[in-house]
Amino acid sequence: MLGLRTTIYKVSNIEQATDWYIKAFETEPYFNEPFYVGFNIGGFELGLQPEEEPVTDKAESVVSYWGVEDIYATFNRLLDLGATEHEAPFNVGGELMTATVKDPYGNIIGIIYNPYFKMEKDE
Repeated sequence: MLGLRTTIYKVSNIEQATDWYIKAFETEPYFNEPFYVGFNIGGFELGLQPEEEPVTDKAESVVSYWGVEDIYATFNRLLDLGATEHEAPFNVGGELMTATVKDPYGNIIGIIYNPYFKMEKDE
């Protein structure tokens, strides 16, 4: 296993979702087509794909957690952008904290503050 590389969210309106994710992650997409939008977020890929057909119940069994420096500021900024609270920030041991929000399209976004995990530089 090489570690997290890509998380893909299915969205009902790819143009609106692209605009939302540009604001949420403060990053422009590196690839932007009607069938796929790709963002490079700190060396990992966040992909958006249009839904084939509307989905009313998004699966909650898998959550990708994106590292953040300030979990409260990030959590509140995502809420201000139209996300809804799924799990408020909470301490899961030591200084480690996690939270989740649902984007406007029903996908769960996990955020994590983990001072114990440092990414190794690619060689």
